[in-house]
Amino acid sequence: MVEFVLVLIVLVVLPGVWLILSYNRFVTQIASIDASWAGIEVELQRRHDLVDNLVRTVEAYTDHERTTLEAVTRARARAAQATDEHVPPKEQARAEDALTDGVSRLFALSEEMPDLKADRAFRELQAQLVETEDRITSSRRLYNLEVAAYERRRKAVPSNFVAWLFRKAPRELFEIQDAGAKHAAQVHW
Repeated sequence: MVEFVLVLIVLVVLPGVWLILSYNRFVTQIASIDASWAGIEVELQRRHDLVDNLVRTVEAYTDHERTTLEAVTRARARAAQATDEHVPPKEQARAEDALTDGVSRLFALSEEMPDLKADRAFRELQAQLVETEDRITSSRRLYNLEVAAYERRRKAVPSNFVAWLFRKAPRELFEIQDAGAKHAAQVHW
């Protein structure tokens, strides 16, 4: 009788406990991924707001650079629309890359306009934008680490069985250009 109970424990109870623990770990990882994604979204929204203010500040100094300003405004609108939860991270990253290029053009434009470059509001926005880019980079790094750990676990034996059984979907990395480094190189005080 004791042997039967031991066999029952080994064949049913232990795998059941392992299954529950493994499932709960997936739940914890997914919650962590979602939380780190929320951090990215907060910083992207801050970035979009700063870019909008930056465009308005530059508009006050120039009329002849309408095409650059309109391109940045369109890129900002596309990036803001891409933050919808149904848009995959890869598409959001491309929209953010386009916005980064537009902001880089705005910074280059400021180099040609001493009055704009000297404007306190512009300099403050520029500094806040660089800081935000750094925060996006940190948030993106955390998110990508969480996704990488989840994906390793989702594909590794034996937890891949739990992932398959409970249909744990793959998650995409969020890979954008290193905007912080790109902007830092162009900011001149």
